[in-house]
Amino acid sequence: MAPVATSEESGNGTISSVAELKKAQVNKPTEETRIINPFYSPSAGNENDDDYQYAKYKPRFPVLNWGPLTEIEVIDRGLFADSGKTALFSAAQKVKHLTPAIGTELVGIDLRQLTGQQKDELALLVAERGVVFFRDQELSVHEQLDIARHFGPLHKHATTPVPREPGLEEVHVVYNDASRRPDASAFSKIELWHSDVTYEIQPPSTTSLKVITGPEYGGDTLWSSGYALYSSLSPGMQAYLEGLTALHSAVAQAEGSRAAGLHVRREPIETVHPVVRVHPVTGWKSVYVNPGFTRRILGVPKPESDTILNFLFHQVAENVDFQVRFHWEPNSVAFWDNRIVTHTATFDFWPQTRHALRATPHGEKPESVEDYERRTGKVAKDRQIEIWKEQGIEIPQSRKGLSRARGYND
Repeated sequence: MAPVATSEESGNGTISSVAELKKAQVNKPTEETRIINPFYSPSAGNENDDDYQYAKYKPRFPVLNWGPLTEIEVIDRGLFADSGKTALFSAAQKVKHLTPAIGTELVGIDLRQLTGQQKDELALLVAERGVVFFRDQELSVHEQLDIARHFGPLHKHATTPVPREPGLEEVHVVYNDASRRPDASAFSKIELWHSDVTYEIQPPSTTSLKVITGPEYGGDTLWSSGYALYSSLSPGMQAYLEGLTALHSAVAQAEGSRAAGLHVRREPIETVHPVVRVHPVTGWKSVYVNPGFTRRILGVPKPESDTILNFLFHQVAENVDFQVRFHWEPNSVAFWDNRIVTHTATFDFWPQTRHALRATPHGEKPESVEDYERRTGKVAKDRQIEIWKEQGIEIPQSRKGLSRARGYND
């Protein structure tokens, strides 16, 4: 997960004071600054090197300078997959869907043995289910990168750590240990929800994370489905959001790294993306904003932007019907589609160590509903309605623009 910081220009009143808190923290005595926001101040991980098995994958911050990213052609491998995913599913001992909206676990597959066809089908499955989990995976970081390259050119992060082992600048290191205690006064849980580096011109697609060291309990990751969020909205709200664009910014993240005394390897950018994007393989619509990097909606008054973003951010963070939660074990691997899900981690495991490695392929430039339909000649779809159609279920009146009060018991 990328360090997420917010600025006073966030356009979200619930998180606008975080930058001030961090500025104040810079001037505190050393003992106090060791109580940190883990997303704001990445660890150098210099403790316990002598007896740690994975010391070569602990964080380092190389002083390198990279030029700005430019547009590159990316063709999603899911477009080449068998829609039934026969090759992938036949290799699994069990396929477990974890919630109706998001999350699938495949049991009994060795990721090192995947064929090209199975990788394509994995890309499709992740595009449909948002995130797919595997346990007991012995693949090395180099094998993880090889799988990631199948999905697209790899992203190199401008600020976050890479492994100490040379030549792994395409790997993002997630690391926290007993030396750094998260400070609940420094951040709110909602602001930690994010989709990785959405400020890039071509943000990530099928991203993978492998946990190599983790606590016995705690340190879970939660994902929230942008498909499900879109499907939950009224037709009027859906149509309204489809016409909007939003600004995504790397500025606060870069400022946070510099405030921590770290080198920024590529100058921060700000990019405009549609509020609702369409997945190029499924053709389904997904809400594409996140508290970590989305700063404001363009072309509307600021109070309107603040209200809409706060509503969407709270739906991402609080609507459990959109979410799946995964408890990691060493050698667990997750693949998620950064185009259609947001995620966050629980920081409940201190003083235990949590160490993971991420590989992050670039996706295509996000397409609005209008642009997707113009390019393909197809009609972009609501995922939930398409599933109901497949199941032969009559579309509820509320999805046709009509609604009535109804009860719920638990």
